[in-house]
Amino acid sequence: MSNNAAMISVELLPGEHWWGGAVADGLAMPFGLLPHRRDLAVNAGFADDPSAGANQSAPLLVSSRGRLLWSEGPFAFAFADGQLTADGGAKLFEAAGGTLRDAFLLASRNFFPPSGRMPAHELFDGPQYNSWIEMPYSPTQEGVLAYVDGLLDAGFPPGVLMIDDRWSADYGDWRFDASRFPDPAAMVEQLHAKGFLVMLWLVPFISPDSDQFRELRSRGLLLAGADGEVIVREWWNGFSALLDVTNSEAGKWLLSQLDALCDEVGVDGFKFDAGDLRDYRDGDRPAHGNGPVDLCEAYARLGLNYAFNEYRACWKMGGQPIAQRLHDKPPTWGTDGLLSLIPEGLAQGLIGHAFTCADMVGGGELTAFAPGTAVDQEQFVRYAQCAALFPMMQFSISPSRVLDAEHLAAVSSAVALRQELLPEIRALAEHAAETGEPIIRPLAYHFPGFEHVNDQFLLGERILVAPVLARGAVRRTVVLPGGTWVGPDGTEHGEGLVELEVGLSSLPVFRRT
Repeated sequence: MSNNAAMISVELLPGEHWWGGAVADGLAMPFGLLPHRRDLAVNAGFADDPSAGANQSAPLLVSSRGRLLWSEGPFAFAFADGQLTADGGAKLFEAAGGTLRDAFLLASRNFFPPSGRMPAHELFDGPQYNSWIEMPYSPTQEGVLAYVDGLLDAGFPPGVLMIDDRWSADYGDWRFDASRFPDPAAMVEQLHAKGFLVMLWLVPFISPDSDQFRELRSRGLLLAGADGEVIVREWWNGFSALLDVTNSEAGKWLLSQLDALCDEVGVDGFKFDAGDLRDYRDGDRPAHGNGPVDLCEAYARLGLNYAFNEYRACWKMGGQPIAQRLHDKPPTWGTDGLLSLIPEGLAQGLIGHAFTCADMVGGGELTAFAPGTAVDQEQFVRYAQCAALFPMMQFSISPSRVLDAEHLAAVSSAVALRQELLPEIRALAEHAAETGEPIIRPLAYHFPGFEHVNDQFLLGERILVAPVLARGAVRRTVVLPGGTWVGPDGTEHGEGLVELEVGLSSLPVFRRT
């Protein structure tokens, strides 16, 4: 642990469980039973591999016994031997009611109050679609239009379309590549006519030896290292300089490029990728702030200028109208893929990010989709079912291209259920904007004693979702907390375990009366 502020030690109460810190630790939550360590100053990815799993993080821990730890800056913490220790100025607070919900609401009111605004409602109203897996590093005007036509022909509703990496002329030159997109304004007009809203991918990186690099360096708008020289740093697509997003002039420069895309081309918003803690170093010399978290937070604040936005990495920013997604997942059944969605989605909500998305259906980790690789159709269906009742749902692979008729029908059924429940999802998103409360919640948020359940979630307070998460499953055990719950077949159930027979199209949903 770091020693930049006094260490505190908190004795865990009997049966006390904790959530928070970094979303990448979702599968380890709730904390308290097993040893666990995290330094929020340096890593928001997997504890053993900071380059993977990077997602949102915040200087917050909340407990099932109504307690919380908060610091305005990052802190390191550890659970071991019945103790929670933390540094970095973390302070312990206690809520009057003594529950997980009480702890969260106390934190929200005092440290990241809700803004009263939500991201654009269209991000929730239909599935989102992203060109990434279908056209990695090579989207074209013709390909984008063909992609959406294929979705519509397969019966999928229109929604928000994100055109991903390499639509632009270069990194930092945020204009359409004319060789790939000869008439982007006409393309956007066509997409709007088909019912799609359009977002574009970007990163806070500037390609070296470009006109933008030379201009920004001359204006002092690029991030410098400890030696005062402009940094050129490696990221997943190569080596680039970094825009100093803490510098207001750098922010204005970027926003002017993005605003031109909105005004001249008709683009609706942007997917703000990267800006991770891992992209920065303690020795960097930004205009404002003094660490990676300040750069990460400053980048996220730029997104507040657009109702259509998306982030995968954030520091703090709880309660703000920012759409957050989980990190790229491989197309697997295990804890790196399908089984991570619910724990990590719940973790997002419990650090203040209510407007969440479970990454691209089937997985968004490109390296797992080598040419000629067959899609696991059953896994794709189960992923779609799990993602369907998250606040937002996103596809990249075109389902009709990789699924046979049976599996395509199962995915369409999950989308139809989402559309059926959309009024309630929208109402919960609006409630989150006003109150800060998560849209999807662990059972323990409303029902103390159910802290161990991490393969189900509550959609609001009265809808319980228990997706089928096991390969070849024919039965699903559902844990029901107190009250009366109406199951998929209309049968009423009380607290306890319910064994359901399930098929490929099954997405068990229970409603509390």
